Amino acid sequence: MKNFFLCISLAVITLSYLLTAQAHASEKNMQTIDGLDVHYMAIGATFLTPEVAKTYNIIRSRYNGLINISVLDNTKEGSPAKSVSITGKARNDLGQIKKLEFEEVTEGSAIYYLAQVKYTHEETYYFDIYINDGTGTKTLTFKQKFYVD
Repeated sequence: MKNFFLCISLAVITLSYLLTAQAHASEKNMQTIDGLDVHYMAIGATFLTPEVAKTYNIIRSRYNGLINISVLDNTKEGSPAKSVSITGKARNDLGQIKKLEFEEVTEGSAIYYLAQVKYTHEETYYFDIYINDGTGTKTLTFKQKFYVD
């Protein structure tokens, strides 16, 4: 039982580090929208360890992408994480649209929204993410090209 909790703690720390480091690595992965700093990334799920993927029910496959969104309230001191309602869709170059199902993950004061999308080698997705923070719906748009490793 002790090893189980150690594994879970390690998985949480690993995912938190991966998501935070990637989200803060470049301002290209952040947009300020009406008082919110929205950090985003889309990566291949194989970047996650098997333990982390299992903990968060993420399918770890060469053909599966993970979308991570975090929302910070920049109108408050320290820009705390903000709980929001989030939906979205992904469109590829052929015009095929996939609805994104986001799951909220809370780790201490951090809040992340995770969704998965299946892709093929060198497939580009155009993401439309809709964020409702209680004051209205804001739209985040970005694109990501995925590679099968």
